[in-house]
Amino acid sequence: MNRAELIKFFQEKNIPIDSYSMMGGLPNEAFCINKIDKGWEVYYSERGVKSQLSCFDNEEDACMHLKDKVGSIIGFE
Repeated sequence: MNRAELIKFFQEKNIPIDSYSMMGGLPNEAFCINKIDKGWEVYYSERGVKSQLSCFDNEEDACMHLKDKVGSIIGFE
């Protein structure tokens, strides 16, 4: 799964677009995925602070982790 596929999945599940960011950054109260020099990072952004930071070597693993994190909070299968 890549970011484009994950966006489509979230849209199909009616996940609010402001609850995630596929371009990283520090949006308020959103799960984020970000391409970095050494791979990918997934984190929760709140009030300009990254928390629950996890790093991955590839986009697929990062996307699956983000899907799981959003799913655990919002509740989808």
